[in-house]
Amino acid sequence: MRRISRITVAGAATASLALALSACGGTSTSASSSESKGDKGLAIAYDVGGKGDQSFNDAAYAGLEQAKKEFQYDTADLEPTEGETDADKEQRLVSLAKQGYNPVIGVGYAYAAAVKGAAERFPDTTFGIVDDSTVQAKNVADLVFSEEEASYLAGVAAAKSTKTNTVGFVGGVDIPLIHKFQAGFEQGVKDTNPKVKVLSQYLTQTAEEGGFSSPDKGKSAAEGQIEKKADVVYAAAGLSGQGVIEAAAANKVWAIGVDSDQYKQEALAKYKDSILTSAMKDVAKAVYNLAKSVEDGKPATGIVRGDLKTGQVSLSNSNPKFADNTEVQEAIKTAKEKIVKGEIKVKTS
Repeated sequence: MRRISRITVAGAATASLALALSACGGTSTSASSSESKGDKGLAIAYDVGGKGDQSFNDAAYAGLEQAKKEFQYDTADLEPTEGETDADKEQRLVSLAKQGYNPVIGVGYAYAAAVKGAAERFPDTTFGIVDDSTVQAKNVADLVFSEEEASYLAGVAAAKSTKTNTVGFVGGVDIPLIHKFQAGFEQGVKDTNPKVKVLSQYLTQTAEEGGFSSPDKGKSAAEGQIEKKADVVYAAAGLSGQGVIEAAAANKVWAIGVDSDQYKQEALAKYKDSILTSAMKDVAKAVYNLAKSVEDGKPATGIVRGDLKTGQVSLSNSNPKFADNTEVQEAIKTAKEKIVKGEIKVKTS
């Protein structure tokens, strides 16, 4: 289908040709065909922390790399800039759409206003946004996840692994999205062992203050919780989570990673023996699936949710000490089955 949409529209395109281009994921003609340099492939614009966060943004990049390899097309990935505005974000997305990239994905809820604006200007380009469901448009896919479900399982793992009956949660920014991680984790802990105390802390009130991009803040928060006897610390804090993992390793306690399988991350290799598991959401698959839907000529739109049932949220089993712990694995399996069946309703706040 994408081969059809690569036809160059010269002069005044007929309505039927324009319709054919649109059906096959062609680039927008709303800003005039001359502005577009032809149909390209997937483009992503990173959230704060950027590529190399070993977590959220790197997962999106993995999806882009998979699409690039499979579909053999041009891709692009752009970094955020410090102190940027919604207008800056929108211009970044508009620039990608003008160049002919399709789909164009904003990685993170902060792109909501930008995706809305860019989608209005390029109605024949498919846009995606990760972790936001507020943008309602015919050419926008809201790629969201039931993070609370994976976090519940992380809570089960923490409650089964603690020896001090104290565990910690470190959230990057005090926002509803991260509240889902906290709520699921705390519920999983308490349902497993009501005697376990959960220490919870947020690094900042806004992303601009560095809650998702400051390993030093994460390290300090984790050290404070460890001083209060926490021997398992779960971080939902993007790049800041690296500091949490570092602190856990230095103090010989467990860390629980987030978003990606952080046990396998090269940059965290020296700490991996302290990473019990990771509460993962398959951002890579969501990004790839949107690209594939465009490639197939049937662009996904509306809310596209990944959860335990679809396999797009999960716990990693890379650490052998975790994978081989029969008691912990049985407890997680039971909890997962009950969540999928609806017998356990996981809180989101």
